[in-house]
Amino acid sequence: MPASASASSDLDFAGRLAVVRSRILGAAKAAGRDPASVTLTAVSKTQPPEAIDAALSAGLRVFGENRVQEAQGRWLDRRAGLPDLELRLIGPLQSNKAEDAVALFDVIETLDREKLVGALASAAAKVGRSPRLLVQVNTGEEPQKAGVAPRDADALIALARAQGLTVEGLMAIPPADEEPILHFALLARIAERNGLGVLSMGMSGDYEAAIRLGSTHVRVGSALFGERNPIPAPSSL
Repeated sequence: MPASASASSDLDFAGRLAVVRSRILGAAKAAGRDPASVTLTAVSKTQPPEAIDAALSAGLRVFGENRVQEAQGRWLDRRAGLPDLELRLIGPLQSNKAEDAVALFDVIETLDREKLVGALASAAAKVGRSPRLLVQVNTGEEPQKAGVAPRDADALIALARAQGLTVEGLMAIPPADEEPILHFALLARIAERNGLGVLSMGMSGDYEAAIRLGSTHVRVGSALFGERNPIPAPSSL
């Protein structure tokens, strides 16, 4: 990429980041919260190298990734020179990828079933490190979406703790066609009764509402990096 294009990309990113930070600040203050209690997770999935460089140049160090293999390609070489980098897995995790995920990620936000508890416990023992975990709750009980049902969340949290895993909070993605506040409030209640202080909830379209309901980590992608380019349809020729 030409230097001028890279500089322009950095400036564009810096402007979007300033807007996001300003909105986080405003939402936190409106809720009577310390803005420092809200962590911005930059959703870097599918982003090109220049976008990641712009984010790092702007000082961001917390990134969310959806797929283990894609994240390995993006971060394995980079993280050696970034001791303060925090990588968070925010996409569904297959049990057979548990070892790779444990080796790479600092936080796995998508613990959602008993089988994965066992896989993560085994992987942590083998790799010699144990990422912090969030239990993903399917607050809308949508059949196509990952996450434990709200009624089963307490039992899964207890099982993970019994296996020696560090569960520090909950994550949720509300249904796209429903009022997110109701789902954020439900997640906060589950967290409170289980003594969990971390709530990863809120994305580009609803993170201000999530902050009002107690979110500690907002996952922001398009508002930072711009809309992702759609994958072109295959040619009919």
